[in-house]
Amino acid sequence: MTTRKPAPPADTVAADAHWQAKLAKLRARTRPTVTLTICDDDDLKKAAATARFLEQQAKDTAEKNPDDNAAQAAAAAAAEHLAAVQADLDQASVELRFQALPRSAFRELLDAHPPTEEQADKNYDHNPDTMAPVLIAAASLDPLTEEDAAQFLADWSPAEGERLYAAALRVQQADRMDLGKG
Repeated sequence: MTTRKPAPPADTVAADAHWQAKLAKLRARTRPTVTLTICDDDDLKKAAATARFLEQQAKDTAEKNPDDNAAQAAAAAAAEHLAAVQADLDQASVELRFQALPRSAFRELLDAHPPTEEQADKNYDHNPDTMAPVLIAAASLDPLTEEDAAQFLADWSPAEGERLYAAALRVQQADRMDLGKG
């Protein structure tokens, strides 16, 4: 049988500056966010991937040969090329940002979109068909409406629509905690 340690007096805890600082940090936390980057230019995406690879190779070579001026110049040139290609990719891309809802709001959303009988048989806890556009709009940090989300889900490929919904859903499940040193 284990005995419970008695709780310290509330006024002692309230006066503890260390606890007050910790409590202030906990209250100041922001909810998790995720970014979904969309780029339809496959050539730019391939060019950026190649530039990242070549920049890493040049950087590794330069680090292994610190006295080699040609290796240092190649690393600098590769970094400049990567920056230029990345700027082009960023210009051609659209970023959508999503933030976790407060727990009660997310729970209300789940409750408002119960799974169909078939979905429940597959252990779904909500109906993604009805909840997806609502969640996408609610979690969006951009002025994305339910109508916009519904249109994207209807018009985009199934895989792209799923990625959009997954971004809005994934941020609801984001975990930035650690159990710490064991």
